[in-house]
Amino acid sequence: MVDTYSVRLAFIGSLLLSLIAVLGTSALGRDAAFYLNIAQRVSVEGPQVAWQVFNWPWFTYLLAASHNVTRLPMEWCAYLWCALFMAGTCALLVDAVRQRVPSAAGWACLLVLAMPAVNQFRNDILREYGFWFFCILTLWLVMHWQARGGWLRAGVIHLAIAAAMLFRMEAVMLEAALGLWLLVGLRDRRNWVSFAQFVLLPGVALVVGLSVLLAKGGLSSGRVDYYLTLISPQRVLVAFHELAGQFGDSLKFKYSRDEAGRIVFFGLLAALLIKFVALTGPFCLPFLQRSSWQALRTYLREFRPFAWAAAVYLLVLMLFFIGQQFMNGRYLSFLNLLAVPLLAVGALLFAQRFPRLGKALVVVGVLVMLANVISTGAGKPQIVEAGRWIAGNVDPQAKVYYEDARVAYYAGRGYPAIQPREREFDGTEAERFSYFAIEARADEPWLTAWLEKHQLRVLASFSNRKKATFVVIGR
Repeated sequence: MVDTYSVRLAFIGSLLLSLIAVLGTSALGRDAAFYLNIAQRVSVEGPQVAWQVFNWPWFTYLLAASHNVTRLPMEWCAYLWCALFMAGTCALLVDAVRQRVPSAAGWACLLVLAMPAVNQFRNDILREYGFWFFCILTLWLVMHWQARGGWLRAGVIHLAIAAAMLFRMEAVMLEAALGLWLLVGLRDRRNWVSFAQFVLLPGVALVVGLSVLLAKGGLSSGRVDYYLTLISPQRVLVAFHELAGQFGDSLKFKYSRDEAGRIVFFGLLAALLIKFVALTGPFCLPFLQRSSWQALRTYLREFRPFAWAAAVYLLVLMLFFIGQQFMNGRYLSFLNLLAVPLLAVGALLFAQRFPRLGKALVVVGVLVMLANVISTGAGKPQIVEAGRWIAGNVDPQAKVYYEDARVAYYAGRGYPAIQPREREFDGTEAERFSYFAIEARADEPWLTAWLEKHQLRVLASFSNRKKATFVVIGR
């Protein structure tokens, strides 16, 4: 029954889970407030203002246009788009599995609705939803094109990649992944036509694009420059040697320092893979059983475009990790989406071999699904309350220091760039502000001493049920 209606169930179930998650949200995330503030400004001041504060604002244009057309509140438009993109991603993944391994469709449905990698973000407003949707749509279209061929179908694939790039530039890696997949297949003459179909449109686009750039005198975009820097071999090597050198200096023995580069590389790779497994949740457990690894053979045979995309994206993540020296679980989550067919087939094989444990895995999966969207935490209503208090009691012209820019957003004062509290509180820097909205309790000793020194007082205090507190300070 689930296998028969798995695609519809994934779509409708995803919408319901998003609704539950959003209803339990007390305050927007930082990225959400940032995007919504830009979209609000675009709606009022025009599209040019977006480029002044963000170098890749296409998502905010979508929100502003939706608000202007529907007249719905901006937050509603944003949540609606994110829910639809997420539901579409789930449905496409399940359908991709259903096409090649129909008996694993039910497991794919459970995976996309329960896997923490993506479901933990259902209450947030993120560009990643559009990125995920159009990337998975690309691979879904590739599977159709792989089965039927055609110049038009090949062209539509590139349009889907272009749409994904409007949300996150790294979607361009799909061009490389699919190109490599087809290039390897050129050993068979029957694949030459497919390769020609795939490269025609981007080849024409490249020639036209270069002509336009030469006519304009070059391309100027902070986001494009950032990604070109990120993949520059010279920059990557410099960053890696610096990181290895820093690590080597911390080691006691010379022979250990000589191995610092190797240790750092495999340490970063291991950190990514460990995080990947953690984001998979209970669905990694079937692979503790050796027979479930037969799913890898099916994955590499039936879902080869997914496998190539996963390999190239892992390389992108490693370049980012080396260059920036941090990794965000949100960035890694796309790798988990690409592994859904592998995980679904692995779970199917596990359940066939161990029926009772398979049923237990379903129960655990459903519990994880609910845990992803039902919040039992205290939330952050204090941020909303502090912002609304400032909106009603502080002169809009007054200079206010916000420790969390979301307070400014809820106060209707935009989304200002934030400096560390220590910097603004030291010396004479504090004299520049008339009010302060900070996360602290009014009775903390350091705050009491600072208030006395600057002749300030706590005007209002807002706490959640776990006593996390925001105070508004003024004269």
